[in-house]
Amino acid sequence: MTEHSRIRRILPHVWLWLAIAVIVFPIFLVFIASTHTNADILAAPMPLKPGSHFLENYGRALSEGTENLGASAWTMMKNSLIMALGIAVGKIVVSLLAAYAIVFFKFPGRSFCFWAIFITLMLPVEVRIMPTYKVISDLGMLNSYAGLILPMIVSATAVFLFRQFFMSVPREIAEASQIDGASPMAFFTEILIPMTRTPIAAMFVIQFIYGWNQYLWPLLITTKEKYYTLLIGINRMLAGADVLVEWQIVMATTLLAMIPPVLVVVFMQKQFVAGMTDTEK
Repeated sequence: MTEHSRIRRILPHVWLWLAIAVIVFPIFLVFIASTHTNADILAAPMPLKPGSHFLENYGRALSEGTENLGASAWTMMKNSLIMALGIAVGKIVVSLLAAYAIVFFKFPGRSFCFWAIFITLMLPVEVRIMPTYKVISDLGMLNSYAGLILPMIVSATAVFLFRQFFMSVPREIAEASQIDGASPMAFFTEILIPMTRTPIAAMFVIQFIYGWNQYLWPLLITTKEKYYTLLIGINRMLAGADVLVEWQIVMATTLLAMIPPVLVVVFMQKQFVAGMTDTEK
């Protein structure tokens, strides 16, 4: 009986470590490849120990990139960061204002407006991407940060989550602020926003990763290398037909692309968990 209990306690840990190994091993291979020369990577079998070209490969990735791509990883990281931050902040601001209007203002068609926003969740991005491209092209926003960010700053998910949170706020708070002479925007900025810190933090994490991982939209509207994001750049590094793929630079750039979203999740983990649980309540 004791032996069976011990096995039942140990077995979940074994499966957990196996799952961790399956997830971490590809990342480990990427790191190993980023520290070797291209010849070492293409050799069979590839070395499974770190090489001596770590500083050289990462320095070149950050400053130069590959021969078939004129943009460095540093430039592409900057573009990805601007896009991710712009999308995250823009979605939060627009969604907060929309949810505030839907919950705290009484106007004809309020429910219709909410459901019209919510129903857009059923439309995949691919359905509306060509009309969006036409609008951005007509406005002259191709190859620009505005073109990368503005079409992505509306989120039905964020509006729904903020609406659910605002509906849990006691109406007495809004009435008390009105009695004290606070304007609607003063109530929104000085009372409601501080109460919504944790849902905002949770939404920021989700939307930052969403913006960082965007591929299809930047692929459509960026033709100049100075506006390439990391995902687009990595794809271009592999697209050279007449050029030998420099795998050590590709792997170094791939590993660099993982760092910002990982840091955001690590440093905002507590706020993310608290924001999601508070929203559910």
